Amino acid sequence: MELSGKIFKVLPKETGEGKNGSWTKQSIVIETPHERYPKKVCVALWGDIVNNNTFVEGADISVEFDVESREYMGKWYTDVKAWRINKTNANTGNSQQPVSTATTNNAPAYKEADAPAIADDDLPF
Repeated sequence: MELSGKIFKVLPKETGEGKNGSWTKQSIVIETPHERYPKKVCVALWGDIVNNNTFVEGADISVEFDVESREYMGKWYTDVKAWRINKTNANTGNSQQPVSTATTNNAPAYKEADAPAIADDDLPF
């Protein structure tokens, strides 16, 4: 799936240790362009996509992502996990460029191994 809009808010980076090693996560809130009812969507970024990019509030971007829901103690929680970020160049219309030139490969930046392990006693978020 893909979502385009402006970066509304850049949340702080989070780091930790899981069974597969250390991980880095950062979330950004994207506001979609709609004249009457703009929507805000919080997108989680993992691993290399966080380490290789700098996000600035107000920048136009396009995000390719997966949506996943999971159940925890009878409640359902949904994550929007980005695997590719593109910077939209407003001067040329629909052309897209990577947010940072530090990312040189076309492989998805998010890998399941980058996600923290969830233990039975962990909070669901």
